Amino acid sequence: MALFVGRHVNKIDKKGRVSVPKPFRAALQSVGSQTLYLYPLFKVPAVEACDEAFMSRLSASLDDLDMFSDEQDDLAAIVLENAHALHFDTEGRVQLPREIVEHADIASEAVFVGRGARFQIWTPAAYEANRAQAFERAKARGATLKLRPGDDREGGA
Repeated sequence: MALFVGRHVNKIDKKGRVSVPKPFRAALQSVGSQTLYLYPLFKVPAVEACDEAFMSRLSASLDDLDMFSDEQDDLAAIVLENAHALHFDTEGRVQLPREIVEHADIASEAVFVGRGARFQIWTPAAYEANRAQAFERAKARGATLKLRPGDDREGGA
């Protein structure tokens, strides 16, 4: 799977195209992916993006839920039914679908935010507000992370 880190702000052109940040395109190319999958996030006004391997993993995870349950139906409707497979043009841009633009309220700029195996696309103002809230929630909880053991290439034990 591709690894996406960092934040990048890019302009949206008049045709609704946006250049995917070069490090994100390179991460996709490093795993042989020419397709970018986008789907709306239902908790916030933003969009999530991933490669085909992560999208397949997400789909398989939905199959782990009880068949015909409301939870499975709702999540499949939100994610799979609203997903878009996008291809890059020769300049590394993608055409953002109208539904995606409307959901995230994207207008003239978009911020691309790395989230490991996936990344998110926000309007800069909505992202900054969400980032500040997330920071405060993590600080208030005293959030910690148990680091998984690494392999020898990562310097782990």
